[in-house]
Amino acid sequence: MVQELDLRSLDFAGIIRPGDTVMWGQATAEPVPLTQALMAQRHSIGRFSVFLGMTHSDTPRPEHTDCIAFSSYCGTGGNRALVKAGKLDILPCHYSQLPELIRSERLKIDVLMLQLAPADRDGHYSFGIAHEFLIAAMDAARVVIAEVNEQAPWTYGERPVREADLDYIVRTSRAPLEIVQPVPGDTERAIARHVAAMIEDGATLQFGLGAMPEAILGALADRRDLGIHSGTIGDTVADLTRSGVITNARKSIDPGVTVTGMMMGSKRLHDFTHRNPGVQFRSTAYVHNADVLARIERFVVLNTAIEVDLTGQINAEVAGGMYIGTVGGALDFLRAANRSRGGLPVVALPSTAGRGHKRSSRIVTGLSGPVSTPRSDAGIIATEHGIADLRGMPFSERRRRMIAIAHPDFREHLERESARPGVPGIGS
Repeated sequence: MVQELDLRSLDFAGIIRPGDTVMWGQATAEPVPLTQALMAQRHSIGRFSVFLGMTHSDTPRPEHTDCIAFSSYCGTGGNRALVKAGKLDILPCHYSQLPELIRSERLKIDVLMLQLAPADRDGHYSFGIAHEFLIAAMDAARVVIAEVNEQAPWTYGERPVREADLDYIVRTSRAPLEIVQPVPGDTERAIARHVAAMIEDGATLQFGLGAMPEAILGALADRRDLGIHSGTIGDTVADLTRSGVITNARKSIDPGVTVTGMMMGSKRLHDFTHRNPGVQFRSTAYVHNADVLARIERFVVLNTAIEVDLTGQINAEVAGGMYIGTVGGALDFLRAANRSRGGLPVVALPSTAGRGHKRSSRIVTGLSGPVSTPRSDAGIIATEHGIADLRGMPFSERRRRMIAIAHPDFREHLERESARPGVPGIGS
């Protein structure tokens, strides 16, 4: 029987046991009143663990590690403060693996905290902002605590949440967290023009996080009948749907609907998805499933990277010795686009990082971090200087094409370095 509490009577010491692992909805799906209360009460519980997704609040902070061991699949967003302090343990896994890791208890979740939209007339709550791996976590957790937020968008998903799924409910009315992407600069707009020129009417799109994918989407205003099958969506999807660019009419699977695992945007995205059956939220087990992805035709995958070497190896995890990215779903989607009839596996990034004397090339002869995507899965690399299509290309041609899209200031250096004997996969 579900128990209703208010925040003042919520005593985590009576719910969470020492040694437990707690998880909550990530990014804008974070149940902030619950997470803040948990941090404030941490000393009364004893030492426990938290598995974080992407964080877009300042709720988990380094000082909280006096009682809490934090881990995550990523170092993005608010997690970066924990990374800098050396207080975040990384689980290097593909995003598609998370549901099975949770169900098998290799990633054991004892307590799950959710932000839900209020129940409808049938008594069904909605996951609202994020569906993704939360279904697996809800089934696996010993205790499920729900913030039922009056202002959370009610969205359509593959499974409703019933009171029988919940142990505790705390009712609130607050604006959910928002993410507003920065306005693209000249570099992002140049990259977007190159990539957009390859995307045809009727394509189905997937895109990663950040300003770059949003900039590319923003350059597609003159396309028709685009579709969406993506781990996440942002504000530009709402804008392009309202303008008639995204109709999902030509999708080979799930025609007529945008399919996503979660959304990360502002109130206008929340308003757009509220009670909108044209946007269907699905679990990670569906959105990232290889068998599902194999059925998508004209699948255009738009992801970013920290750096790419001259053979097409991609580092999307580590910069400057710090874990700031993720393995994520990029490889799952890039492989699907490589197999898709008419597909485009695109990784887009600025050609340089930093400024002034600290400026460096992001097209490199050797990665400074791990290989997040192997060169055998490399497809199309885009910078503001053009497109390098590496599909079917041997090392010598890859080297030529990659140097051509590097910043002109670094091309001579890349030529010289790549000619040295012993450079893996490049030198003679």
